[in-house]
Amino acid sequence: MNEDTGYLYNISDWTFTHNCIDALKTIVDKGYQIVIITNQSGIAKGYYSINDYETLTKWYVGILRKENIPVLDVFYCPHHPKGILERLRKECKCRKPNTGMIEKALEKYDIDLEESILVGDKVSDVQAGFNAGIKHLVLLDSKYISVENNEKIDVSNFKNLYDFSLTL
Repeated sequence: MNEDTGYLYNISDWTFTHNCIDALKTIVDKGYQIVIITNQSGIAKGYYSINDYETLTKWYVGILRKENIPVLDVFYCPHHPKGILERLRKECKCRKPNTGMIEKALEKYDIDLEESILVGDKVSDVQAGFNAGIKHLVLLDSKYISVENNEKIDVSNFKNLYDFSLTL
């Protein structure tokens, strides 16, 4: 949804990806609900606070709502095994490619994994979907693609979210 600028937490640094709003409108119009799952290791690493992240999230979810794009929920993992904040320095089951955030979404909502689509821009995103049993996995072109890591996972690849939305 946003251009990857590294440890993003400032609203002023947020840029939606190419035609993201149109893509999300198409996804919603096709009957899909949007659940966001995101690793936020910058919190554990001390780059920004949970409050900083939640402020940014509230802001962009509000923009989407104004565009008639409801976000069902946002799940985030603030942990990292090399974090500087001791309470967040750990291996956990929520950090992608683990499935903890997907499991939380499944517990909270009536989600049909057979009909679900996981879209991500990192191999760890689609690995989490694969590990959770999601059959439709989409990897968007990004600087994080590693052919050797996704060889064993059946993944559709698109340049961006908008190009993917045109296939629905």
